[in-house]
Amino acid sequence: MLSREKNELLCRVGPGTPMGEVFRRFWNPICLASQVPEKRDPLRVEILGEHLVAFRNAAGEIGLLPEACLHRSVSLALGRVESDGIRCLYHGWKYAIDGRVVDLPNALPDAQPTLRSRSYPVREAGGLVWAYLGPPEKQPPFPRWPFFKVPVANMRVNRINADVNYMQQLEGGTDSSHVGILHTNFARPGWERGEFSANPDTDNPAALSTADLAPTLDLEDTDFGFHYAAMRELPGDADGLHNVRIVPIVMPSTRIIPSVALQFVIFEVPMNDTRTATFGVTFRPDGGPVDQWKLNEASGRHDPALFCEQTNRYLGSWANNFGQVRENMDRDWSGIHGVVMEDMAMQMTQGPIADRSVEHLLAADKAVVRARQQLLESAQRVAEGKDPIGVHADLSAVMGCDRSVPPSTRWQELVPGHPARTT
Repeated sequence: MLSREKNELLCRVGPGTPMGEVFRRFWNPICLASQVPEKRDPLRVEILGEHLVAFRNAAGEIGLLPEACLHRSVSLALGRVESDGIRCLYHGWKYAIDGRVVDLPNALPDAQPTLRSRSYPVREAGGLVWAYLGPPEKQPPFPRWPFFKVPVANMRVNRINADVNYMQQLEGGTDSSHVGILHTNFARPGWERGEFSANPDTDNPAALSTADLAPTLDLEDTDFGFHYAAMRELPGDADGLHNVRIVPIVMPSTRIIPSVALQFVIFEVPMNDTRTATFGVTFRPDGGPVDQWKLNEASGRHDPALFCEQTNRYLGSWANNFGQVRENMDRDWSGIHGVVMEDMAMQMTQGPIADRSVEHLLAADKAVVRARQQLLESAQRVAEGKDPIGVHADLSAVMGCDRSVPPSTRWQELVPGHPARTT
């Protein structure tokens, strides 16, 4: 369990909050690159409790400014995107991508524009737009994620927005024991007959090689945060092997879920205290194409009652019972179609911000506890003028792993790109 005071510290991310200051020290994805098309509409962006607007100039460069015009706080999201900036509709004030006010149509002819709005460093990579919102003098190098080397056309890059705190989403990725239970249809085919037949789909991250529902967890702190190994016994101790699934938890709120063939990189980005944008990048380590339609079907994104493709919004609620069809539960374990939609339903029912002071945790929650600890530790570090955990980590070789190996194998050897933390 966590005290109510620490839970508040963990979950509040607005300007000036301890956890908000931690997140602002990292480059975070703020939208899909496809959401900011060439020379078209500006995009409203909410991140860490701030309301911003993103737009491209004629050169294709992206600007990220506060949404409110400096003059009278009218939204720039309704503004005109012009070749060299964005113009407020109300009185025509025009901003360059660096925040400079370059035109004041309603000012006297001899008035020179000297005003400047805030602007934020922005980069485009891996099908995502990234921004740094922290102190300029603390800006870290832009991260080098492995998927940056993969053609965007060969990946699945998506987003889902939900009215829930980011930590509930992140904790789902630090909780390996739920995979074989909540995602039973994919994880344990034959369950309805009391049997187990391994799912042969090597793309599906919920396809387990065993029906072991209580994996043994081992954790290690790393330069980027920590990683954990969930070790499961195989049926009949097949060939003397056990299954090892290694999940990196990358600061501040990213996890990499492996299937046998794919890597699922999941970024939980707080829009505000009770709203989260989840960005997902799925890729093959060899750079080959993924089957986007199949992956979206397995996740449940094709159900228009639960997901709106135009707005990227999750639509499940108690009003539609989160898509659960109870009469199907004799053959559909959860009654909810899709791995992501099952996860979303569980996290939404915890409320906008879960009350962690009433929990009863088990050994299976070891990684959940560590994820909370490293965020709280980072908040303390930042308050003391130090760097948060992982802010300068090299991410270029950070990968998840799902393999069956002899029990004598040291699991850290399966992920040589994850150096252990020494400080």
